[in-house]
Amino acid sequence: MLPEQRAVVPLKACLVLLFAILLVFQFMSLPGQFRHLAQESPADAHLRWPLTLLAGFLVLCVQVVVVATWRLLGLVAADRIFTRRSLVWVDVIVAAVAAGWLVLCGLFLWVGFHADDPGVPLLLFLLLVAGAVVGLLMVVMRALLRQATVLRADMDVVI
Repeated sequence: MLPEQRAVVPLKACLVLLFAILLVFQFMSLPGQFRHLAQESPADAHLRWPLTLLAGFLVLCVQVVVVATWRLLGLVAADRIFTRRSLVWVDVIVAAVAAGWLVLCGLFLWVGFHADDPGVPLLLFLLLVAGAVVGLLMVVMRALLRQATVLRADMDVVI
C-alpha cells in the first residue's frame, strides 16, 4: 500500500467530522447567533436574515469543497487520480472557493464602508487573502494534475 493511500482513511474520517461540524454551524449555531444579535441590538435586527443566509452560503461553499475532496480521495484510493474525472472535482473546488471569495469580498466592502472600528474589516481582509491563496493554489494544483494526467496517458500508450 502506498503512503498516500494510507492517509485516505484517516482523512476521510476527518472530513466526516468536519462536515458534521459544518452542518451544526449551518443550521443551529449561526442562525442562533444572528437571532441573538438581533435581540441584543434591535437597530441591527434587519441584518439577521441577510447575514444568516450569507454565512450559510459560505459554509455551503466549504461543504462543497469537503465533498469534492472526498471524491478525489476515492480516486486516489482506486489509483485513478490521474484521469480527466479528477479534474472535474478540482474544478468544483476552484468554483466553490471562487464563489465564497466573491461573496466574502462583497461582505468586506459592505462592512468596510459601515464599520466603526477596524477589527472586523481587518479580519475579513485576512480571510480574503487566505481565500485568494487557497484558490490560486488550487488553480496551480489543477494545472499540475492536468500535466500529470497527460503524462500518465502518454506513458500508458507507450507501455
